[in-house]
Amino acid sequence: MHEQKAHEPHKKGNKLSDVILGGQDGLVNVLGLLLGLAAATSSVRVILAGGLAATFAETLSMAAVAYTSKMADKDYYETERAREYQEIKDIPEIETQEIRDIYIAKGFEGELLEDIVKHITSDDDRWVDNMMRDELDLISVDVHDIHIYSFTVGLSTLVGSVLPLLPFFFLGVHPALVIAILISIASLAGVGLYKAHTTLAKPAKSALQMIVIGMGAAIAGYLIGLVFKK
Repeated sequence: MHEQKAHEPHKKGNKLSDVILGGQDGLVNVLGLLLGLAAATSSVRVILAGGLAATFAETLSMAAVAYTSKMADKDYYETERAREYQEIKDIPEIETQEIRDIYIAKGFEGELLEDIVKHITSDDDRWVDNMMRDELDLISVDVHDIHIYSFTVGLSTLVGSVLPLLPFFFLGVHPALVIAILISIASLAGVGLYKAHTTLAKPAKSALQMIVIGMGAAIAGYLIGLVFKK
């Protein structure tokens, strides 16, 4: 009796890229601002005011951009889909040949190829679905998914922005700045390690990559702050 190995279904995707997009953007931007403000002033009050303003502005901005960009994708998909319906009505011979060419490229030929073409072109919806997927490489965008995407990006941005800001509620400028940097490095490394866990990337390389990119951008804020230091 042969032992059957349980089939492990493929994951349909995850929100990792959305979390990285929002979280890294929020953390890096706010940390860069905090470094710049700390270089220019010794007032915790000023730093907190600037940090909080940046946090909420960045959160709302990222969520809005995520929403509008996906809505633009949805509108483009719907426009192209309507165009395909019109084309199979106006020039069915050309559109039929396009289906045939698609499946020839996939390795089909002869009677089987013609059966596939006939089956697909016998239903307008099926025909258009194939054209959208195989010719235009477009996937439909669901409104519910757009809401989830924009919420995920916005929430990740908020969390990422708050992390380096927390020490300034309890400590003076310099110790808070040191802890903020350590928190940021740890957070970036953690995201890099998790990314490596869910992909084929090497953990150390992935963590280091996130740290270098994130901290490099944040240090730019500090250098700008030095220019305006009194």
